[in-house]
Amino acid sequence: MRHAIQEAEDRRYMEIALSLARSAAIAGEIPVGAVVVRSGQIIGTGQNRREADRDPTLHAEIAAIRQAAAFLGDWRLTGCTMYVTLEPCPMCAGALLFSRIRRLVFGCADPKAGACGSLYDLPGDPRFNHKILVRRGILSGECARILREFFQQRRISRRDGRVVEGGRLEID
Repeated sequence: MRHAIQEAEDRRYMEIALSLARSAAIAGEIPVGAVVVRSGQIIGTGQNRREADRDPTLHAEIAAIRQAAAFLGDWRLTGCTMYVTLEPCPMCAGALLFSRIRRLVFGCADPKAGACGSLYDLPGDPRFNHKILVRRGILSGECARILREFFQQRRISRRDGRVVEGGRLEID
């Protein structure tokens, strides 16, 4: 029974992260969305904003962590779960560890930069004093599809020499 409830909850929050990823794509950002939840309440959300803010650290996970920490008034996000559409990179995996996130749920793996099981496994590294429970593959097909479509559109636009207004791309 508890497993079925957890599965439904994971899917529900991942749908919200996907919605944030779609917003990022429309804004011309790589479509990644993140949500931080504590005790059934969303306390932080984020989407990639590297281009808009000209900040290389503004990944979806970082934005969501910052918002959650501000909401709690504490850098320790103990008892929180992060939902993110793409496996976190080393920077974001480190931020998850150092913020003391309890659980990470991600959609699709990132074989080029993933640090939660693909290239590296920072949450499972025994040398860190904090461990994160990791669940992979929630809505992975949809999470991968939005990224694939974004990059296909970007390649087509560049190949055809078309300028996409404001750098924004349309994702269904």
